Amino acid sequence: MFDMPGKFDEIVDRRGSNSYKWDSNSNPDVLPMWVADMDFKTAQPIIDALAERVQHGIYGYAKVPDAYYQAVISWFERRHNFYVEKDWMIYTTGVVPAVSAAVLALTNPGDKVIVQEPVYNCFFSSIRNNKCESVSNDLIYSDGIYSIDFDDLEEKAADPGTTLMLLCNPHNPAGRAWSKEELERVGEICFRNNVFVVSDEIHCDLVHPGHTHIPFASLGLQYLENSVTCTAPSKSFNLAGLQVANIFAYDKEIRKLVDKAININEVCDISPFAVEALIAAYTHPDSELWIDNLKKYLWGNYLMVKDFFSENLPEFPILPLEATYLMWIDCSVLNSSSEELVKQMLDREKVWLNEGTIYGKAGEGFIRLNIACPKEVLQEGLIRIKNVLDAIVKQ
Repeated sequence: MFDMPGKFDEIVDRRGSNSYKWDSNSNPDVLPMWVADMDFKTAQPIIDALAERVQHGIYGYAKVPDAYYQAVISWFERRHNFYVEKDWMIYTTGVVPAVSAAVLALTNPGDKVIVQEPVYNCFFSSIRNNKCESVSNDLIYSDGIYSIDFDDLEEKAADPGTTLMLLCNPHNPAGRAWSKEELERVGEICFRNNVFVVSDEIHCDLVHPGHTHIPFASLGLQYLENSVTCTAPSKSFNLAGLQVANIFAYDKEIRKLVDKAININEVCDISPFAVEALIAAYTHPDSELWIDNLKKYLWGNYLMVKDFFSENLPEFPILPLEATYLMWIDCSVLNSSSEELVKQMLDREKVWLNEGTIYGKAGEGFIRLNIACPKEVLQEGLIRIKNVLDAIVKQ
């Protein structure tokens, strides 16, 4: 069985492995805490399944077996009380290609697509690349937490040119695990205004104590009919490089359109390694134990950051983390743009974070911190962040 917490405390040297996170900056002193992948080895059953497949020695085109579909069905029913049928599923290489294909399939050039800024930056490119216009229903930031502006959402959805909404559930970077009541109100507004929902649920497995992931499509038949859901094991099990994701599309005609778009975009095949990894992730008991222990470790990391800022940097609020391993830090007290702040972090202390404005104009004044790393690494990162913020405050 998996030994926790020691395995998560293990520091794995990722430099020189062609890691996008660690090798994008050649300076060996840079500590990357930006892009959303984890510095933990994945669950041992996944490693074993991949090793066995490697030993076969032939890596031709993969046929996706029934065991793959059954693994996904079992996982979502067991973990999220959401029953998915095999016929609803379309596999592809990632959630970003999935979202992009959904936009291509379900809009016409010039259509308006609702997003909720600050929001995952690839939403903007998926909309732009399909010749549509993004319209932001900015989240309301009040008392240190984000909520949905339903009046504004109603107004944006009522525009006859608006045909689609990209829902980030759980929300990146705000860290919200949307409640049943919030999702129901989103759905009701979209139903009334004939706006179709594409729900990005890639962070669905990483929800923290006191919160539950509610799949948008699980709320009832109308939600199933008026949405597609994009999922992947990549964030949950640190498998982004294996490139595998699934789209759940209940409506047969919608499914045909999305499947056609997947093929138009040439993202309709996955590798034999992706197949084996997903099956091992979603079916092996030790993989399930691994993710349960991962969530405990991530929660410990969140508390560590929260306590550190409370004691050392109280003027910089840490937003509550309901889901994901991406912390959103309010630096609006400074007379500095998020871009400049992140630049100073990198220049002064060699710690690399994300500027809030990547996630839209509503992200100005914020930075995003990836806490999916061993505690020793996280502690070093916090000290570097403190040094920069202290220096700026004293200027």
